[in-house]
Amino acid sequence: MKITKICCIGAGYVGGPTMAVIAQKCPHIQVTVVDLNVERIAAWNDKNADNIPIYEPGLSAIVADTRGKNLFFSTDVDKAIDEAQIIFISVNTPTKTYGKGKGMAADLKYIELCARQIAKIAKDNKIVVEKSTLPVRTAEAIKSILDNTGNGVQFQILSNPEFLAEGTAVEDLLSPDRILIGGDTSTEGQKAIQSLVDVYSNWVAPEKILTTNVWSSELSKLTANAFLAQRISSINALSELCEKTGANINEVAKAIGMDSRIGPKFLKASVGFGGSCFQKDILNLVYIAKSYGLNEVADYWEQVIIMNDHQKKRFSNTIVKTLYNTVADKKIAFLGWAFKKDTNDTRESAAIYVANDLINEQAKIAVFDPKVSRKKILGDLDYLETRTSENNSNSIISFDDPYEACKNAHAIAVLTEWDEFAHYDWQKIYDAMQKPAFVFDGRNILNESELKAIGFVYQAIGS
Repeated sequence: MKITKICCIGAGYVGGPTMAVIAQKCPHIQVTVVDLNVERIAAWNDKNADNIPIYEPGLSAIVADTRGKNLFFSTDVDKAIDEAQIIFISVNTPTKTYGKGKGMAADLKYIELCARQIAKIAKDNKIVVEKSTLPVRTAEAIKSILDNTGNGVQFQILSNPEFLAEGTAVEDLLSPDRILIGGDTSTEGQKAIQSLVDVYSNWVAPEKILTTNVWSSELSKLTANAFLAQRISSINALSELCEKTGANINEVAKAIGMDSRIGPKFLKASVGFGGSCFQKDILNLVYIAKSYGLNEVADYWEQVIIMNDHQKKRFSNTIVKTLYNTVADKKIAFLGWAFKKDTNDTRESAAIYVANDLINEQAKIAVFDPKVSRKKILGDLDYLETRTSENNSNSIISFDDPYEACKNAHAIAVLTEWDEFAHYDWQKIYDAMQKPAFVFDGRNILNESELKAIGFVYQAIGS
């Protein structure tokens, strides 16, 4: 089947960038991204591409190059479904907050709603692609809904998980390590796989396109994120040991990273991982293991989450302890709120939880992040439901200027590894702070000797 029209349900962090790159690399294919969120679609259609709702280096240029030509953003979901030959499902699959599997299992209600809508609208054969991160055997459920509630048309279900790192998503899409496509082993299933392979082949080398059965594809996504998160928790566990023994975690990480069997990536000690995927996917993996009675497997992976939570709590406790066991009415400046640099995504950011701990100790938090708004910061704290919105608003303030955020602060906590933080005029910052002036480097990005020479009391993770 020659593909000329694609639609994607979901205009978020995965759907938007992925479809923009497909549109750029496949000018012969009409790509439509649909979402029920009117405000989000309006932002994607903003005449100034720099105002699109997702910040990723290079993304605004690609959107500007393709939007209105063969890339379209719309709230007309039914029309896009009707016209498309391939339908990507890229909606949110958060951890359940209710019922069976609460706190671990993926909430698939949005996936089911998509499947039912596709079944209702489709009048000809469709290829439906799972792009969201899903538990193993979700494709089976989607196929059951489509086959039993549709209009008699034939559906092929493919799993095509994303392996994007926020902050480098465009680069990851343009030069992927691999494209993974899982499908049915039947003749029709193999034809559907080939149709999607042909789309990616417009810019991805054949040897980087891996085809599997659906179940292997679904599990590979969860496993990839679990392994990456495990490395972070492993190095963070050692960071605490380094602090007790006098070893330096950066030196340890460099030494073990030079072993070709280990490699240097994801061995940066920090205040902990965040984002939409790692914790959610590991909890999902834990739930799947428990559902099959594999309790030892579940316990192993759950420890990755436990270690990550411990690291965040340990960081906030260190701030309180170092500031003479009280931060009440003290101004603590946060440099960074996004969960990592080069993104405006704050989901599960360590900053949220460290701020929450310090506000519980009656600290006053001043935040500077180059890409995160005050509205988002307050929304993140309100989501925890630890205290009222009014109390959160009174306890935290955001600044557009990092020097103003740090002015008269008792301490600075670095929560995101934005490159610019290392290049500030730290003498100017020191002069404007309360003395003694403390810096807690939760991302290990600052120059320790330089800051200590200025007069800062400096503490980094694992040193």
